Amino acid sequence: MKKMINTYHIQGMTCNGCRTDVEQRLNAVEGVTKAQVVLETEEATITMDSHIATEKLQQALPKKYTITQKQEVTPKSEIPSSSPVLAQEEKSKLSQLAPLLLILFYIASASILMHREEWGLTEIMLDFMGLFYIVFSFFKLLDLKGFPDSFRMYDPLAKRVPVYAKIYPFIESALGLMFLFRFELLIALIATILILGITTIGVTKTLLDKKSIQCACLGTALKLPMTEATFIENAIMIVMAGIMLVQYFNLV
Repeated sequence: MKKMINTYHIQGMTCNGCRTDVEQRLNAVEGVTKAQVVLETEEATITMDSHIATEKLQQALPKKYTITQKQEVTPKSEIPSSSPVLAQEEKSKLSQLAPLLLILFYIASASILMHREEWGLTEIMLDFMGLFYIVFSFFKLLDLKGFPDSFRMYDPLAKRVPVYAKIYPFIESALGLMFLFRFELLIALIATILILGITTIGVTKTLLDKKSIQCACLGTALKLPMTEATFIENAIMIVMAGIMLVQYFNLV
C-alpha cells in the first residue's frame, strides 16, 4: 500500500525544544510512519499509512500549537533530479544561508584590510579567527536563554554537560580576544581545535542522519538551517589553527 506524505504549517514553536516536543508528539500518533518538523520554516512533513484528519493531529499537540495542512507532497524517490521542486529547495537553502556567507565575507575582508600595508598570512589568519569568534559570540549572546537548547541539539559535549552550552558564548568571546591581542596563542589554538573539533563531529553526524535542525552558529537571532556550510566554516577554523600550531612548534 502506497504511503501518503503531507506537509503542515505549525504555529507556536519558538525554539528547538518546541520543535522536538511537536515532532515527538506527531510521531506518537497512530498511523504516522515518520514526522519531521523544521523550526525555521514552521513546517512538518508527515508520512502516514493512510489519511489522518488534521483534527486528530491537532489533538495530539498542546493548545499553544496550531497545525494546518498545506499540500500533499510527492515522495522524494518519485521526484526527478531536474525537478523545479529540488531547484527551489536549493535556492531556499542559499537564501537562508545568505547572512552567514555575508558575515564570513566581511570578516575575511576586514582581516585582509587590517594588513593591507604589511601583508602577512599568519597575522591575517589570527585576526580572522579573532573576529570570527567575536562576531559569532555576539549573536549567541543576544539570546542566552535560547542558545543552549539549540546548541545541545547537535554538540556532543553540550548534550552531556549542559553548563557547557551556557558558557560557550563566553568561551568564544575569550578566544576571540586572545587571538586579537595575541595573548596565549598556544592555548587559544589548542582550544580551537578541541572545541570546534567536538562541534564538527556533532554537525557531521547530524548531516549524515539528514536531520532538519537549526544551526546555533549565529545563535537563535538568525534562524539558519544545519547544512554543509556549517561543517565548512568549522573546518576552515580548525585547519587555520592546525597550520599555525605547526608553525608555532617549528619556531620553538
